[in-house]
Amino acid sequence: MNSRDLIGTARGLTMLDPRRPTQANLRCAVSTAYYAVFHSLARTTADLLLGRKHDDAWHHMYRALEHGSTNGACQNKKAMQEFPAEIQEFANTFVALQAARHKADYALGDQYYRLDALAAIDRADNAIKLLGRAEKQDRRRFVTHVLFRRRSA
Repeated sequence: MNSRDLIGTARGLTMLDPRRPTQANLRCAVSTAYYAVFHSLARTTADLLLGRKHDDAWHHMYRALEHGSTNGACQNKKAMQEFPAEIQEFANTFVALQAARHKADYALGDQYYRLDALAAIDRADNAIKLLGRAEKQDRRRFVTHVLFRRRSA
């Protein structure tokens, strides 16, 4: 899944009806913004740990990322302090957008506006760029932090 395509899809959903976007399109845009961040992390994980050869092992690693455990790892304040600002911001955005996705998908009484959806999309786009700009060794440490539980010595 290409995170850039997902960002484009999310933006497109906000503009399907230029005068008055539907709640369904705005909610889908927010949800898609979260999935862009999630899939950028999944791709980064597989690429860093297995290389860019998209074989069965790569696909298995890509699919190893789990939404809940990733959220928990991103909320681990003590562990996250070990990472540079780019990765900390990515993690904060992951957590915020996952909450926004849940709200968009399940809090049906809430009203959404185009600006809300665009703000979520911009935040997702920025987080993806920040993760890509982080040093390779920091990204590698982050993806292992997200995937594997630390055990005390």
